[in-house]
Amino acid sequence: MKPLIIGIAGGTGSGKSTVARKVAQALPEASVAFLEMDAYYRDFRHLSLDQRHQVNWDHPEAFDVDLLVTHLSALTRGEGVDMPIYEFASHARSAHTRRIEPADVIVLDGILLLADPGVRALCDVKVFVDADADVRLIRRIRRDTAARGRSLESVLDQYLTTVQPMHLQFVEPSKRYADVIVPRGGSNTVAIEMIVAKIQRRLHPNGAMPTPLHTLAVPVDPGPT
Repeated sequence: MKPLIIGIAGGTGSGKSTVARKVAQALPEASVAFLEMDAYYRDFRHLSLDQRHQVNWDHPEAFDVDLLVTHLSALTRGEGVDMPIYEFASHARSAHTRRIEPADVIVLDGILLLADPGVRALCDVKVFVDADADVRLIRRIRRDTAARGRSLESVLDQYLTTVQPMHLQFVEPSKRYADVIVPRGGSNTVAIEMIVAKIQRRLHPNGAMPTPLHTLAVPVDPGPT
């Protein structure tokens, strides 16, 4: 059976990854594979580090969408893929990859996945995770300074020069393509239960009952993205 592809989009720090993890945890009877759109940044290793700092990483052209579509298509055919690994500290694609095997459900998250018609066309369920701009900025500051080795000044500079303008130009308008909009991110249990119920109906068209979310153990959230 063709795998079910769940696309989860939203602005930086909106809680996309939290929603993705909780959806996966609510599907214990199905195998789930994760793809991250951030892993598909174009390979800019030929540029100097200073030049890489000048790249607009929040523009659609920064992503190797052709490779992402190729990998999604392969997974729908039951073929495994080698997902790239992007190193945020060096702004470069790693020489290593991560093997992703075929699964019943493929969860893909990224800020711009609903902005690309080719990626949208491959998603069976399209979700947009929404959060206030000030909340997203605070979460991004915490994440980038703690986990990605960035200074507060560099995080704020990038936010004002590229993140915020690109969000208004590309990310926010892509909300209209979503099947489900999730306010408040991973804390919105009702919305996540609705998404899980829809997935369960697609996986079990003969009427199997969805697993109630409150009966599942969800791991501690290390921080939204």
